[in-house]
Formats: sequence, structure tokens, C-alpha cells
Amino acid sequence: MKKFEKTNQWALILGGSSGLGLATAKKLAKHGLNICVVHRSPRMHEELINKEFDAIKQNDVALKTFNIDLIKPEKRQMVIDELIAMFGIDCKLKVLVHSIAKGNLKPMVSEDGKTLQHDDFEITLNAMALSLYDWTKALFEAKLFANDSRIISFTSEGNTKAWQNYAAVSAAKVTLEAITRSIALEFALFGIKANCIQAGITDTASLRLIPGSETIIKHSLKRNPNGRLTTPEDVANVVYLLTKDEASWITGTVIPVDGGEHLR
Repeated sequence: MKKFEKTNQWALILGGSSGLGLATAKKLAKHGLNICVVHRSPRMHEELINKEFDAIKQNDVALKTFNIDLIKPEKRQMVIDELIAMFGIDCKLKVLVHSIAKGNLKPMVSEDGKTLQHDDFEITLNAMALSLYDWTKALFEAKLFANDSRIISFTSEGNTKAWQNYAAVSAAKVTLEAITRSIALEFALFGIKANCIQAGITDTASLRLIPGSETIIKHSLKRNPNGRLTTPEDVANVVYLLTKDEASWITGTVIPVDGGEHLR
């Protein structure tokens, strides 16, 4: 029997149409969790994304998707209202996964004048960090969390290392980790556990947007003891581990999932 089969529990994936979020949705569906994916994807990718969502349904779980701007408060409330109506009194949210990748990758100094501005920091921090608290608070107030629920977000090694053009995202990752620790502390008595996964370099669409990503990949292959990059499935496996009963005492921490890449 699957871990979550017939439990009427759900996973809500914020940013689940590709990369780490999609791999996580697939993994949790295989173990019987119903899946709700909130994402923002262009129409040109709709056919490919729908194929991925159809694959999730093959696990005999319910799937609900929203292609919206998940940062806007009114859109967030719309999703929550629909979840309340859909869940009734029998269903609860077991897992909230924050996998939002919406950041500005601009240099601080540039000859062409296209440099990082204050607004770029605000947009990136709001999307990639503050939104975790906004969604957690709204879901909590709507009484949608299960008695033993897990909140998981994704950070990167850019939380401590300075990478070219990564300043806004780096600031967001540090903020994300701080918010996660505070959620773990202040929501503990309500059965909520919160952790960050620090994924190793993973060849995703988000990585390819970073200037110099090819150099980052080559460097990571050299320093990783296992001689390969991290895959989205590697990360999704650990998300699943953190949902299990045996992981109920893990909270408020940052967990490297990188095959030892951080050791060098």
C-alpha cells in the first residue's frame, strides 16, 4: 500500500510545472498524495506541461492545477477558497512545497547601464521568499493544514557564496531560510514542521537563466565527489523522506541534497 493512499491528504506545490517542483509533485503522487499545483507558465508550454500533469494522474490520485500569478493576494485567496470547497471536512493539506523561481539576474555594475535596482530586489524577495510566509499564514488561517504537516522550500549554495548576477536571488534565499526557521519555531505547537533543502547544482530551466551557467555546471562536476550534477529526482526523494512519520522531529533546518558537493 502507498504511504498516503486513502488518507485524503494533499500536497500543494507552489511552482510545480517544471524542475524541482514538478519532480516533487510526481514523487508525492506515486506515494498516494493528491496534488495541487499552482504555477505560472506561458501558453506555448501548455501542451508539454499538460502531458506531465496527465502522468501524475496515472498514479490514481486527484490533481488540481492553477495557472495564475501566485504572488498576487487575490489569486492566492482564490486558490484557498477553491481548496476549502474541494476539501470539505475530510481532506487536509499534508505538505506545502515552495518552489517559486522568479528572480532578477542582473549585475550590480554594467557598462550598458542595465544594473540591479531596488525594485529588482523587492520583486525577487517577494516572489522567492516572502511568499512562503504569505501562503503559510493564509493556509493556516483557513485551517487547511493537517495535524502533522510539512513545509519544504528550496534554497541554494548562493545563500553563502557570491555568484555573479545572483545578488537579488541570494538575498531572497537567505530570507527564505530565515522565514523557514521562524515558521518552524512559531508554528511548532500546531504540528507544522518547516525545512529548507539546499539542492546542489541542478540542470533546470532556472539554472540556464543564470549568466555563465555553463561555467557553473563544469565547476560543479569537478567538485562533486560523485562526479555528476544533482537531479530534480534527487531532491524530490528527500522531500518525500521529510513527509514520513520518521522525519517528524526534523524542523527548522537547511539540509544539503547535493551528493557532497558542498564539501569542496
